[in-house]
Amino acid sequence: MVLLRSLLFFVLMLIIVTVFGVLLVLLGWLPMSWKETIANTWADVTLWLLKWICGLDYRVRGMEHLPQGAVIVMAKHQSAWETIALRSILRGNQSWVLKRELMWLPVFGWALAVLSPIAIDRSAGRRAVAKVVEQGVRYLAKGHRVIIFPEGTRTAPGVRGRYGKGGAILAEHSGIPVLPIAHNAGVFWKRRGIKKYPGIIDVVIGPPIQTEGRKSAAIISDVETWIEGQMETLPDAS
Repeated sequence: MVLLRSLLFFVLMLIIVTVFGVLLVLLGWLPMSWKETIANTWADVTLWLLKWICGLDYRVRGMEHLPQGAVIVMAKHQSAWETIALRSILRGNQSWVLKRELMWLPVFGWALAVLSPIAIDRSAGRRAVAKVVEQGVRYLAKGHRVIIFPEGTRTAPGVRGRYGKGGAILAEHSGIPVLPIAHNAGVFWKRRGIKKYPGIIDVVIGPPIQTEGRKSAAIISDVETWIEGQMETLPDAS
């Protein structure tokens, strides 16, 4: 039954991505706030379908820590779920740091292109970090939320990836606080495999980590310590 429900959700998700993607591409000339509303609605609809088809819901603690305006978000990365859910949870104008290969996908990539992403070549090393800093500072100045997965790639529940310094270097240069987020989505939505297991994903938003006058090494250390400390408290069915 889980497999059948997951397949139905997958098919409907593809349809929704196509519909909203085409809409974003056609309306790419609209003000950013309008485009963000379309993208956020896509996330809301997708999460609603996930709940009613697969029985997978979520709950959030720490919404009071979410500031108005610019912030650098650093979140745990376990599945595709958080790439959908964080858009719905965070709201506002968002600029995601993502691998440039995603921009090459038909419709989906075209839609991403109109949403002010920071697309990087992850093999470019320092050039990739420089791009994150250059574009990130510009978007933060416009009041955007810059979203980064510091581990770079998805990790299985119970696994800690290497935390890259790109987002912390952006924080050092901009002085904008970092909002750390932990969650256990990988327990229910595996990083590989189509099955979506019923349950409730826990999302924890931490207090903003201050970055003014601090070095990137200290910033990313605080981020990793908080996120991984929270991960130890969340249910893990793996």
